[in-house]
Amino acid sequence: MRGARPVVACLPPALALSGCMRRTSPVGSLRNGFVRSPSVAVEIETCRSFFILGEVAAPGQYPYVPNMTVESAVVIAGGFMPRAQRHRVTDASGTASFVVPPVNPLSPGDTALTGERWF
Repeated sequence: MRGARPVVACLPPALALSGCMRRTSPVGSLRNGFVRSPSVAVEIETCRSFFILGEVAAPGQYPYVPNMTVESAVVIAGGFMPRAQRHRVTDASGTASFVVPPVNPLSPGDTALTGERWF
């Protein structure tokens, strides 16, 4: 008998992001006499939020959208304020921060900081 049989299970984020997911997946129990070569597909339902601060209309925390760029994050936050630096944004991800162009990809959990231009 061939075909996909969905098995739905929700995993806590700590398990899903670590190597624990391989140990807790149902593949091992499926392999023990039920299915010859089982495989498991994982779909991420929601990602961590991103943060945008500085010279945007509505700074704050927003839900992450797949394939997001800094530019799309600015659009979600209501656009640049009149005195914003539009060509340089600081992207703080984890322990490092980088000055990036608006077309740079943004990751879940990142903080984008738009600076103020002087003239």
